[in-house]
Amino acid sequence: MKFLSIQSVSKRFPGVQALSRISLELDAGKVHAFVGENGAGKSTLLKVLSGAYRPDEGWIEIQGKRQEFLTPNDAIEAGVAIIYQEPHLVPDLSVAENLLLGRLPVKNGVIRKKAMEAEAERLLCMFEENISPWTKLGTLPISQRQMIEIAKALSRNAQIIAFDEPTSSLTEKETKKLFSIIRELKSQGKCVIYVSHRLQEIFEVCDTVTVFRDGKLIQRWEDIRETNTDEIVNRMVGRSIKDIYHYTPRDLGGPALEIENLMGPGLSSPISLSVAKGEVVGLFGLIGAGRTELLKLIYGAERLQSGTIRVCGKECVIHNPGMALRNGIAFCPEDRKKEGIIGIRTVLENINISSSRTLAPLGIMHKTREIENAQNFVNMLSIKTPSLSQKAENLSGGNQQKVILARLLSEHVKVLLFDEPTRGIDVGAKSEVYAIIMDLAAKGFGILLVSSDLPEVLGISDRILVMREGSITASLSRSEATEEGIMKLALPIVNMASGPAACADPAGN
Repeated sequence: MKFLSIQSVSKRFPGVQALSRISLELDAGKVHAFVGENGAGKSTLLKVLSGAYRPDEGWIEIQGKRQEFLTPNDAIEAGVAIIYQEPHLVPDLSVAENLLLGRLPVKNGVIRKKAMEAEAERLLCMFEENISPWTKLGTLPISQRQMIEIAKALSRNAQIIAFDEPTSSLTEKETKKLFSIIRELKSQGKCVIYVSHRLQEIFEVCDTVTVFRDGKLIQRWEDIRETNTDEIVNRMVGRSIKDIYHYTPRDLGGPALEIENLMGPGLSSPISLSVAKGEVVGLFGLIGAGRTELLKLIYGAERLQSGTIRVCGKECVIHNPGMALRNGIAFCPEDRKKEGIIGIRTVLENINISSSRTLAPLGIMHKTREIENAQNFVNMLSIKTPSLSQKAENLSGGNQQKVILARLLSEHVKVLLFDEPTRGIDVGAKSEVYAIIMDLAAKGFGILLVSSDLPEVLGISDRILVMREGSITASLSRSEATEEGIMKLALPIVNMASGPAACADPAGN
């Protein structure tokens, strides 16, 4: 008898068959990979397992007992924990309150704050996170919020634990710690499900792999060693992707963006850089290097302390994002759901939200022009949506990213700033995003792109800037750049006075 049995589960939404008769059996004491493009059905299946969705047909059994989850709480009580890519936390509450939400320690109707603090510290220690339990969660970076989401789920002592893109926002150190915890869960006999678009992670931590496509189960390998990356990608997308980056050399024009002696929050020294028309400049650095802060300073989302910005040779005064857009600078943010899309609004509304400057210069917006503009970008960027009236939150991550890009291109922009443009999207959607970036570069846009994915930076960029501790440490041409060389330039300089000798055992052991 399998620990978890999924039998003929189907789920349909208006215009979309999200799951089609999925049958799957999973053992305890193993890590099971679910892979597929965005929209393949992986997350929908996890939401059925979590009780967030009820299947239209089929059922779930745990240890031979048929389950009926009417609410997520039913699934939690049955021993199921789902850790989603986007943290389901309350930013205005403290870390401790988020970790213990719904089960705060209470005595005589009063919350026991000391017990609460002790339990929160225990959970944080699992991940070696040096965070005060009373820190307001909303002040933390997305990587630490994700670790808190994971700690919260693990604290419930679940027997079935599913991770949905858990490392998309984590640092390398945090990812290694997570893998260590997953291996410990496996040794404890837990049934672990691991969803990721990072196939190298799949091979590092998983025992089995199941491929989904268009809501169907395409193939399953009971031993991941029986397959390889190329074979999995082929099954995921239904075709072979030979050149994922679509890089093509281009003739570059004059300067599209020039930055001189820029200073502001997150930077430790003045930043100067340039991006030519038709050039893709990759910006690489470790978490905390100041990459996102730099883009937000250029875009006016953070206030400049000093420095000069020029677009196509013209000096610009930028105090806010509206001024950046009017000067031809657009920004595609890392956190799509928080800073990019308005999930409860339609695709039509999201694309046209700021286009009045170009579509209605006299202040009168005609519905026909809105529909025409949105449909043109849906066709141009191959946005997969049943209709323009679909809510943006119901699109896959890759298509949400395209909707944001369509909105930006509805403006008269000349410079595009991308912050982690492929975070949390699958290999097929990544390939489409890269093709769009190459096409935009060929049309003469200047592109400055931040990414934590070093192969991505190497694959898509004409030139690479390396950031470390708030400063740019190097500028490398495409031919000069190597993974090893870039990583050495990105690593913090160790103060030898506080290095290995200073950390040695005082007894000399």
